[in-house]
Amino acid sequence: MTQDYDIIIVGAGLVGATLACAIAQQDSQASLRIALIEAGSDEQHFSGTDFDPRVVALTQASQNLLTQIGVWEKIVAERAYAYREMEVWDGEGTANIHFSSAEVRQSHLGHIVENSVIVNALREQLAQYSQIQLIQPVKVIGLTRNEMTRVELDNGAMLTTQLLIAADGAHSKVRELAEFETREWDYGHKAIITTVQTELPHQSTAWQRFMRTGPLAFLPLPEVDKKHFCSIVWSAEHELADELMRLDDAEFCTRLGFAFEHKLGRIVCSAERFAIPLRQRHAKTYIQPHIVLVGDAAHNIHPLAGQGVNLGLLDVAALAQEISRALERGIPLDDFSILRRYQRQRLAGNLIMMSAMEAFKRLFGNQSLMITWLRNSGIRQLNSLTALKKIIVNAAMGLH
Repeated sequence: MTQDYDIIIVGAGLVGATLACAIAQQDSQASLRIALIEAGSDEQHFSGTDFDPRVVALTQASQNLLTQIGVWEKIVAERAYAYREMEVWDGEGTANIHFSSAEVRQSHLGHIVENSVIVNALREQLAQYSQIQLIQPVKVIGLTRNEMTRVELDNGAMLTTQLLIAADGAHSKVRELAEFETREWDYGHKAIITTVQTELPHQSTAWQRFMRTGPLAFLPLPEVDKKHFCSIVWSAEHELADELMRLDDAEFCTRLGFAFEHKLGRIVCSAERFAIPLRQRHAKTYIQPHIVLVGDAAHNIHPLAGQGVNLGLLDVAALAQEISRALERGIPLDDFSILRRYQRQRLAGNLIMMSAMEAFKRLFGNQSLMITWLRNSGIRQLNSLTALKKIIVNAAMGLH
């Protein structure tokens, strides 16, 4: 049988589920039929000292969006940690830069939240909308387009829609089937992610050390039973990453503590480690007739600034706004002007962020003594320029 929907969103992760809630919230008459397709099945729950190894650093802009759709209070009630400071330093020199929420008269710079906490809150919110049908676990295996877009699922079902939205991540099946062209290259890094317990408290600070082999970030997590925890993202060249993954837990903690210059004392223990290959990927266009890409399906960047999810949520806000505008004005959802307006809002900004992350990676990966000296001099000067630091902090928080 073929089922017809006004909108089909492929991917019920953080970005896709947020978009479904945002659209349903603006559909005050509950007139839309929305299908949310997800390949995975089980929701994950972590508690106590068991943390999800996947965390996101949410900006104020992302928090505002999650508040608008009614899930932020649920997230905070479950588990989230507001950080107030950020300490960044050059591991190949002596320069450092310090950012503080007080400098921009904010209570915090952002929140570190486990991915599963956000997704579970979104799933709870999705259940409140009668116009959303969550279909899982199923995968998209085929795509055809005429006057409508037809989606074939691996359970034999066929769905049709005016508007197909790909929120199915960096390895998007929809992007592949629709033959969107991408520009991409391998960073030559793997990101090692895990949770560690530290000897000393993290001081509500996000820490990042830039090294020639890649950046290392310690992201603050809630204290449990007077024990101190951080989520780490260690981006390292392939050979080093493979070596680190082969170490036993004690050896890894020793190497990690040395790489982090023991800023938080001894690394007491580590949870299970995961290594993720890093690849830069950007679709040359986010739109085709009846189809649009959002989040990692459209753009995938290095995690050194923690902006990937936040860029995806900015995509969500822009696309939901355009769909709301179409509903208010009676514009058909397959009108290409909706998608063009969305792309105009998001493409340039995403490219700028991606270019900046690539420049940072190359700058700190350079081994030249002259470049190292210039880099450290620049960092010292920036740390003394309060006005410029305020602009950087506001931009990072999505408040510009």
